[in-house]
Amino acid sequence: MSNDEFRGALARLAAGVVLITAQEPPLDEHGRGEDVGMTATAFMSVSLDPPLVMVSLRNGSRMDDLLSEQPLWAVSVLAESQRHVAGRFAMKGRISDRLLFEDIPYTRGEVTAAPLIGGALATLECRTEQRVLAGDHTLVIGRVLSADLPSAEGAPLTYFRGRYRQLG
Repeated sequence: MSNDEFRGALARLAAGVVLITAQEPPLDEHGRGEDVGMTATAFMSVSLDPPLVMVSLRNGSRMDDLLSEQPLWAVSVLAESQRHVAGRFAMKGRISDRLLFEDIPYTRGEVTAAPLIGGALATLECRTEQRVLAGDHTLVIGRVLSADLPSAEGAPLTYFRGRYRQLG
């Protein structure tokens, strides 16, 4: 089986789209670390008791490197109207994270200080419980420390056959 055949088969699986965010530790005691964000479709609930979720991160990616040091992170479940947010944080060779967050409304998580995207269908704040190497990715399992429904109305943004889609 080739990589293209494998990708093609899994492209037939629709997935919800989330934005994973975290804050880099500050360089000194007087500053705030830079916010970092990454679009993900490989995200899922793992357990209700205790509340656990999992995200799959490409080994060596900026988010993988950051979450190997920073145990606190957040998830914003994107609404179908937030396709531009997903696309912005999924770009390869992108501009700095500071500029990516510049005109996107967000609040800071009370527990993680990570950005929680305004208009998201749901937000979660998490602490890493376990990291599992799996091929060219790392599965990061996080305990959910808080959950909120800032925009409970609306439909989710989904990803299917290599494109963002709307349900229905």
